[in-house]
Amino acid sequence: MSETHINGENLKGLPSNAYTELKPGEEYVPVMPPFKDVPEVTPYSVIWGVIMAIVFSAAAAYLGLKIGQVFEAAIPIAIIAVGLSAGTKRKNALGENVIIQSIGQNSGLIVAGAIFTIPALYILNLNAEFYKIFLASAFGGILGILFLIPFRKFFVSDMHGKYPFPEATASTEVLVAGEKGGKQAIVLVVSGIIGGLYDFIVASFGWWSEVFTSRVLPIGEKIADKTKLVFRINVGAAVTGLGYIIGLKYSAIIAAGSFVSWYVLIPLVAYFGQGLTQPLGANVSLLIKDMSAEQIFSNYVRHIGIGGIAMAGIIGIIRSSKIIGKAFSLAAKELLGKKKAIENQLRTQKDLSMKFIVLALITSTILIFIYYHFGVVNNIWFAVIGLLIVLIISFLFTTVAATAIAIVGTNPVSGMTLMTLILSSIILVSAGLSGNSGMVAALLIGGVVCTALSMAGGFITDLKIGYWLGSSPYKQESWKFLGVLVSSATVGWVILLLNKTYGFTGPDALVAPQANAMAAVIQPLMAHQPAPWMLYIAGALFALILTMLNVPALAFALGMYIPLELNTPLLVGGLIAHYVSTRSKDEKINNARRERGTLIASGFIAGGALMGVVSALLRYFGFDWVNSDWQNSHSAELVALIAFALLCAYVIWDSMRGKPEAE
Repeated sequence: MSETHINGENLKGLPSNAYTELKPGEEYVPVMPPFKDVPEVTPYSVIWGVIMAIVFSAAAAYLGLKIGQVFEAAIPIAIIAVGLSAGTKRKNALGENVIIQSIGQNSGLIVAGAIFTIPALYILNLNAEFYKIFLASAFGGILGILFLIPFRKFFVSDMHGKYPFPEATASTEVLVAGEKGGKQAIVLVVSGIIGGLYDFIVASFGWWSEVFTSRVLPIGEKIADKTKLVFRINVGAAVTGLGYIIGLKYSAIIAAGSFVSWYVLIPLVAYFGQGLTQPLGANVSLLIKDMSAEQIFSNYVRHIGIGGIAMAGIIGIIRSSKIIGKAFSLAAKELLGKKKAIENQLRTQKDLSMKFIVLALITSTILIFIYYHFGVVNNIWFAVIGLLIVLIISFLFTTVAATAIAIVGTNPVSGMTLMTLILSSIILVSAGLSGNSGMVAALLIGGVVCTALSMAGGFITDLKIGYWLGSSPYKQESWKFLGVLVSSATVGWVILLLNKTYGFTGPDALVAPQANAMAAVIQPLMAHQPAPWMLYIAGALFALILTMLNVPALAFALGMYIPLELNTPLLVGGLIAHYVSTRSKDEKINNARRERGTLIASGFIAGGALMGVVSALLRYFGFDWVNSDWQNSHSAELVALIAFALLCAYVIWDSMRGKPEAE
């Protein structure tokens, strides 16, 4: 077990002012002394970081395409890094663990960018070779890193104590706890095995249904058919764990958006549309009276959520305009002003030089232009348009992504990407590029932007962890590029594998809700067909009203367009988190229970997602033991409800075992 020293004294945790605003003249001194060199980038940390990037990229891609939610890999990777250093009895491993987490964390960030856009190519029956997926992800990740570095000092230092950084806080606490022994890794491993086996049984053997619905009862079936009111819940361990980590506040807001869609808007559409004798709306072929609740959601209600997401992104840009101006000023001073003596700077204050960033941006710009020109559109003018869209929107939305992560730990990347697709489609059609070629171009533009924004948001978490612990920012920034390349290659391979195994269209296809939303937006725009603009506008106005009421519009709008069954388990997870953390009058006990629950939830997420990839591989090679008739039966739904209740009971029981550490 390693020990950390500051001025010769053992430090057992973060300084007392780690989470509070600094008083005039007060300084924050990180865990690792800034005036000493500590082990950070070593063969051990780089190799394990790459392994984490590969494993969690595969896991996050499967989970994201399965349920539409990409988990934050930083916490599970931090816990594993702690367990590895404790198991191998490495000394002074804190700096190395930060690098492992920093490289491995790329997995969830690259995945979020890829799966929100790339599967839309398959949904629209377009071509998507490996190199297109890989390069879109890699270029987006690199841009996200380069655009964020000038904002690092503002977010992690200037705003010290003003932003909560929930994900960074959790990861930092885990890494600091690792210096005390790494016992938390045991909880993660056990819960990972339980959650992994639970989801593996469902996916590979089909012992119970994945989704429980109110249609299991005759009266529920009657209500669903007559009024289009139906309750649906995914019983997976991974998505429930995700709800626990999100917490009650935001899982409730997401679920509220879903309830408005499914229990207000869908019944209203069904009621007013039951007398229509012709299909209503753009690209709709069925009569409303012949639609199920799920079909009404897909054809009408989901578009309202899309409009809300787009407007939430615009509101975010307006709110962050001052931050963008400050970043420009800071960069200009460093690039054009007098040079500071870099050699006299503490290692904890050093970033990659502004000259390197500018040179890297110029190089990336040239390479992206070549990619669009020769690999996507084969036209100089269209390639220039695509390049400008990518650079301008990626830069503008960088602060939106970073601020969202800093405040709530959730990156509104899907909403910003939807807006990017709408803008790029309108611009490309106006320039003369439409049809299938236009859709490919717009989606790959969106893929780069989406990945850039995902990377920017996640990277600020990584840099904040390093700030609290005393890592060298320039080392984190330098090795982040390696993680991008590794994760991009892994994600490209996994998407191709899952497309061959499950597909993204058809009755048993992967849900890929964000990609389906992207496809729904882009197809009418590029095919010169009418788009449901009034529904988009309704959603945009919805977001404005929510903002006036101080309700997070993005979380609510996401709930409106993600299927109900994927939001209800989030609420269950959030309720469990609230329950276990409020039972005691002793706040220390509540915190210990909540933290133990976070470890359990992280294990569920990692274990469930990893075993999902294993299940996909087994199906790919012809091993399929699922009895579809049984799994789709009402009896299997009842078994699913019982299994889910037992799973939730386990989380509550094990979380309540958490106890404060002895002082």
